[in-house]
Amino acid sequence: MGDQRNMGCDDKLRPLVYQISFDKLLREYESMLDGDDPVLAARAKQVLDAQKPYPMLRDGFSDLELIKEHREVISLILQDSFSPILGENEIKVASIPYFDFFFNPSKRFQKIVKQAGPTYKPKIRNQEIGVDYIMGCIVILKFHYGVELDFSRPYFYDIPDSNGVMHHYRIMYNADFMEILPTDKSKELSEEDINELMESPDNLSLWQDKIPPDSFVAKGFIIANMFDVTSEHSISEIKSSLIASDKRSSDNFMENLQETFRSFFRLPDIKVGFVVYNAKKDQFEPVYGKNMTSFILNGKDSKPCHDALCNYSYKKLIQENSYFAISDVEKYNKTSNESDPYHVLEGQEIKSAILAPIAFEGELLGVLEVVSNRKNELNGVNARKLDDVMPFIVSAVVRSKVEEENLIDAIIQNECTSVHSSVYWRFQEEAKYFIKDQLESRSPSFKEIVFKDVYPLYGQIDIKDSSKARNKAIQRDLMIQLSHVNGILEEALAKNSLPIYEELIFRVNNHLDSIKEMLYTNSEQAIFDFVKEEIDPIFEHLKKTDGKIAKQIQAYEAKIDMGTGSYYDHRKNYDESVTMINKKLVSILDRKQENAQAMFPHYFERYKTDGVEHNMYIGESISENGVFNSLYLSNLRLWQLQVMCEMENVHYKLKPELPIPLDATSLILVYSSSLSIRFRMDEKKFDVDGTYNARYEVIKKRIDKAYIKGTNERLTQTGKIAIVYSQKKDELEYLRYIKFLKSKKYFTDKIEIVELEGLQGVSGLKAIRAEILYKTDQESQESYTYEDLMATLKD
Repeated sequence: MGDQRNMGCDDKLRPLVYQISFDKLLREYESMLDGDDPVLAARAKQVLDAQKPYPMLRDGFSDLELIKEHREVISLILQDSFSPILGENEIKVASIPYFDFFFNPSKRFQKIVKQAGPTYKPKIRNQEIGVDYIMGCIVILKFHYGVELDFSRPYFYDIPDSNGVMHHYRIMYNADFMEILPTDKSKELSEEDINELMESPDNLSLWQDKIPPDSFVAKGFIIANMFDVTSEHSISEIKSSLIASDKRSSDNFMENLQETFRSFFRLPDIKVGFVVYNAKKDQFEPVYGKNMTSFILNGKDSKPCHDALCNYSYKKLIQENSYFAISDVEKYNKTSNESDPYHVLEGQEIKSAILAPIAFEGELLGVLEVVSNRKNELNGVNARKLDDVMPFIVSAVVRSKVEEENLIDAIIQNECTSVHSSVYWRFQEEAKYFIKDQLESRSPSFKEIVFKDVYPLYGQIDIKDSSKARNKAIQRDLMIQLSHVNGILEEALAKNSLPIYEELIFRVNNHLDSIKEMLYTNSEQAIFDFVKEEIDPIFEHLKKTDGKIAKQIQAYEAKIDMGTGSYYDHRKNYDESVTMINKKLVSILDRKQENAQAMFPHYFERYKTDGVEHNMYIGESISENGVFNSLYLSNLRLWQLQVMCEMENVHYKLKPELPIPLDATSLILVYSSSLSIRFRMDEKKFDVDGTYNARYEVIKKRIDKAYIKGTNERLTQTGKIAIVYSQKKDELEYLRYIKFLKSKKYFTDKIEIVELEGLQGVSGLKAIRAEILYKTDQESQESYTYEDLMATLKD
């Protein structure tokens, strides 16, 4: 029985006052007294005589202590409803609706509760003590006012057995002996009142007004019949778990699934794993997800199926797609004539196992592994239980495979051949035409996608003198490596005066001399080939013949990078510096791009080199719905200038943290004419369309190498942004932007206009060079729009 001693003792408002009463049941016995069956009449008289000294059993009571006090009489009254003959089988109790207490339990129910342990108290799943106010009112509307309402829902008890395996019991209520009776607080409800309540299911004050607290009495009792639905419930839970879309990233998916399988098999210690079948390589591979495991692989990245299975199980699983059960793993290994394929299970203390194929349309997708640390606990008989859940597992794996393929495609698209979101709509249109042509038996072709009259924007932050820095790092690594080689050879020569050692030392010194001043194009490969073909064989010989030299060689080899086959110290510092710079700059650019897209949709792409470059194209043809105005181009140009300054600031703050403090230079190319871009199917990228527009690409590729006219001074310099243009109107436009941003502390007063030496095929270019004002605090710079600029100019 529950802890609540009196159902009316709390302060919670309820429309119903609950009273336990056997009056309605006893009236049934009274009708039997005058019946034709003397046996029934005698039984009725026995029940009525037993109750007669205790009038409260008919009048009704709320004090639950009275149930204990009159337990024997109540048991006699309920004896026909709770037949002792069926008590060992039926799971049955008497109760009151929506209260977690019971009385007069059947023997089987008592046994179930006892096995659950002394601290366990049965509680209806998702059901709080009592019932909320509106639910009580709905009961009154149905049973007193005759309003046809279906508010039934399944109720369950979740009760563990003595092994801790959770069992689930469906509760079916028999309310034949309940009555809903009005008190003097009840109101008559019109049809209009009832309609108003139906239209306001959440208006508690309205329900309390129409059906006041304590306005009805729920008098009687209910009989709760329970049925063990553990298997059905487990199947439903397995299905629900597999339907979930976040299985790979869920922390508790496998844990919950294993608990459900334990209930399903009614075995407390079994575990569940999955393995993927790769048909092309005929091997098992892991499922990639949190806490996903495979007992066949036991941590390996892959395993050939013939190594993981014996010939018989290979035939059953791979070829026939049928279950394979091992009831005694240890015995099976001993009696098998083949090389022990299941030692991996035995090594994990697995004593019995079921391997179930996950197959779809004759194609094996993977294997479900159910394992136990007890022999014979899993076997060919209970393996058949899986028939009820395998369709859901197969369905989930098929869907997961499609999701994985989509995810892989998305990753490839994002990382390799991205179709930007701003133009994705155009690709979707063309794809629909492609599908339509296929369905109508026409030869489908993915037509070329062209966007006309778009304005280009280009910017780059480049690592200054990156080639020199890289060559310097390679030069230092090679010199250190050759010096170590030389030291080992001199040690070998001192111990064993062989002319070959002298000759090799001579050649090592020649290589050292050749790279001391400058690293030539072919020097790195020549030294690599020399070491690999002539030094490494000698070192292998020395390791076997001289213990002291062997230790020196091992120390040397420990510094050789497996990827490059050479020393990788200074080069590693350079590569890490470049990676850190690119990662930081790209994160700023990508984050800021989200804001820029909100201004007006435009095509955007960025790529990493020794630094970060980006291309943007804006125009009406790119936007699916927007009407283009030159205002949006001005906004994007101003946005680009701000973001370039912020990226410069990020690099400025990052520089002290770099393994090699590399400098960076920034450049923006302004192109005043619109052009067309075409998606090139062969290269999976957009490119300018037409011979005339190719001039823009030529300028882009050569501009960062440009010099100031009449000097040997490079255009790009650290600490400055170079803005290259050819039209006077562009010069005036960007001078306005710079003046505005200077007031916002983006630039200093050092601004200059320079002419550029003619590039091959291109002349007449000029540039603004504006010195950047670097921030020393950690506050990020605000973004300003073209409207902000215009408002400032008006002031």
